[in-house]
Amino acid sequence: MKTKILVANRGEIAIRIIRAIQELNYEAVAIYETPDKDSKHIRIADEAIWLGDGPRCDYLNIDKVINATIKSGAVAIHPGYGFLAENADFARACEDAGIIFIGPSSDAIDKLGNKVMARTIMAEAGIPMVPGTQNLKAGEEGLEEAREFGRKYGYPIMLKATSGGGGRGIRRVETEKELGEQYEIARAESQAAFNDDSVYLEKVVVNPKHIEVQIIADSTGHTVHLGTRDCSIQRRNQKLVEIAPAFQLTPEQQEDISQTAVQAAKAANYFNAGTVEFLFDSDGSYYFMEINTRIQVEHTVSEMITGIDIVRTQIKLALGKELLFGQDEVQLRGHAVELRINAEDPKNNFMPEGGKTVRVYRSPGGYGVRLDGFCYQGYTIPQVYDSLLVKLTVFGWSWHETVDRLRRCLNNFVISGPKTTIPFFLNLLDEPDFQAGNFDTSFLDTHDNLLNYEEDASEVNKLARLIAEIHQKGENTYAA
Repeated sequence: MKTKILVANRGEIAIRIIRAIQELNYEAVAIYETPDKDSKHIRIADEAIWLGDGPRCDYLNIDKVINATIKSGAVAIHPGYGFLAENADFARACEDAGIIFIGPSSDAIDKLGNKVMARTIMAEAGIPMVPGTQNLKAGEEGLEEAREFGRKYGYPIMLKATSGGGGRGIRRVETEKELGEQYEIARAESQAAFNDDSVYLEKVVVNPKHIEVQIIADSTGHTVHLGTRDCSIQRRNQKLVEIAPAFQLTPEQQEDISQTAVQAAKAANYFNAGTVEFLFDSDGSYYFMEINTRIQVEHTVSEMITGIDIVRTQIKLALGKELLFGQDEVQLRGHAVELRINAEDPKNNFMPEGGKTVRVYRSPGGYGVRLDGFCYQGYTIPQVYDSLLVKLTVFGWSWHETVDRLRRCLNNFVISGPKTTIPFFLNLLDEPDFQAGNFDTSFLDTHDNLLNYEEDASEVNKLARLIAEIHQKGENTYAA
């Protein structure tokens, strides 16, 4: 019998993992909730197991996922990103059940998932960090600790949930008065989101670049990096654009921050694939933020500039293999950009467009173009999950070649039904600051013009919609 691996996720990342499993000549087992009964990931898997009506709660139910794994006969679980991917209890449940968890150990997830504990580990290893606190005490005593920190380091400061992640549980505070107003609210939000009301403070680095480094480590401690990524263009602390290698860093800065990431991973006894995230200041200094103990949405850009299949490597390492390459064999080439094509209305504060049906889906292709998605014509987007439809990743040998190729792809990309981020990205590509690489985490706040666009009205795309509808319904009801 073939080795089976269960994929504890949905959507595009489930499909990405399923493909890697099948390429290794293993069988992929998918799981799903009722709203995902028409999802593409369960169609391409070798086997699919229904967990329950959901939504979301069954994907998060550790017992159900473990039972599905045992029922299927799978020997391992790949968690993808989100859901249970960074849940130490889930990794521990896999370990207790004799199931291989494709990721770091539960102990590493525990330590690095606790942001204060992670800072302590990094401080002991000499990793540069933004000034911050330990967990603040509850009530007035903790608030006074926070005030003292603000007086020492100045404002703005950031209130952060100790167990937070993915851009959640973060509040920027501009004044001491605002700190008094926000402190207990932040604790309550942390409790509601993470079942942990612990919060801590960090000094805000004003308008930095958000730089991350992809690392991979095997069970012997052999650790390599796959270069940097720039994830500075965000909305509400959620990434929209990812670029590899990071833009406007000198070769010396690239190497320095990458080696620091390797040092951080070794300090945490890290195993498998992970991401070390930094804030990069305009003066060239940088500070440790966190280690994400999972595959990242944006891993595609690192794969494009290195030629290394990160997910395939994850699986092989978890099944007992060692890394077959050293740092000197990792060659970075060209540029890669990933754009998240979301079912969102950028003009309406990026409001999700769930519940709408994709009437036309026509994707681009060609040299250097990669699509990771699960969208298809006739698919109704569930309202209960995230809004990501497809990731468009493009490679070019030069930055301008990459931007030109992205523009061509977006102009040829037709998704009719929901509003998407495509016209927003077309505006972005023509923005002079973007073309020059002048972007940091304040980019969207300082470029309101990116929301000034016309909805797609090109004759080519009108014709594509018309033809698609005729094929689907046998008649045309599309109003030009």
